[in-house]
Amino acid sequence: MEAFQVHILAADKSFYEGPCVSLTIPTSDGEFGILANHSSMIAAVKPGTLRYQLPGEAPRLAAISPGMVKVEDNDVLVLVDSVERPEEIDIVRAQREIDEAQEVLLQKRSRQEHRIAEATMARALNRLRVKNIGIGR
Repeated sequence: MEAFQVHILAADKSFYEGPCVSLTIPTSDGEFGILANHSSMIAAVKPGTLRYQLPGEAPRLAAISPGMVKVEDNDVLVLVDSVERPEEIDIVRAQREIDEAQEVLLQKRSRQEHRIAEATMARALNRLRVKNIGIGR
């Protein structure tokens, strides 16, 4: 398979920069698969599982949060708030975040607090899902 350049950047770190032969990313319009010579595009990224394959290696997974992806001239830029490999995910912390978010959702709070709790819960559930998928590999 032909490779393209990918830059996967989180708010606090560079996750991966280098050659890639395939990338699947969750967007607001569904999952997008990207291969070499993909047409130019920009899309909103939603929380979910990022799948990417480096040349000569097995596919890898990562849990990602909201952001954006830009494809142009065989170069892919993924900018997200956070990105974690399955082995970096703390199950206890993710479960605690879910429990705390559920508590907030049960209380009568402001819309903003409600939205933040929903986003926190979605991110934590996604992290657990990616961790469980990663364990199964």
